[in-house]
Amino acid sequence: MTNRRAILSGSVFEERIGYARAVVDGDWVHVSGTTGYDYATMTISDDVVEQAEQCLRNIGAALEEAGCTFADVVRVRYLLPEREDFEPCWPVLRACFGEVRPAATMMVCGLADPRMRIEIEVYARRPPAAG
Repeated sequence: MTNRRAILSGSVFEERIGYARAVVDGDWVHVSGTTGYDYATMTISDDVVEQAEQCLRNIGAALEEAGCTFADVVRVRYLLPEREDFEPCWPVLRACFGEVRPAATMMVCGLADPRMRIEIEVYARRPPAAG
């Protein structure tokens, strides 16, 4: 049996919908689709690049709590309502994933709130415990 632990960000959406920002299941960390909301202020920028930066800050916090970094990410999914918003985000995404080179998919789809311009989810594998 594996150790399973939920990581909560404090977002009101986690309580309302019934999910966790991330789930640690053994060595694996599954980070939910994460938007550009600043959960401390419950605000979101109108700018897609700023949203991508906030997504990555939110994801980074969940990974850190799980004992990981972006270097441990093996899979990333980018979800955007408008395909032309993706390319402006590339420099921000490359800063996190350029050396890591996780498997990646970009999908064009609707998001839960029209203010949301990008959502990112990742899967990571926790490094072996130092022993």
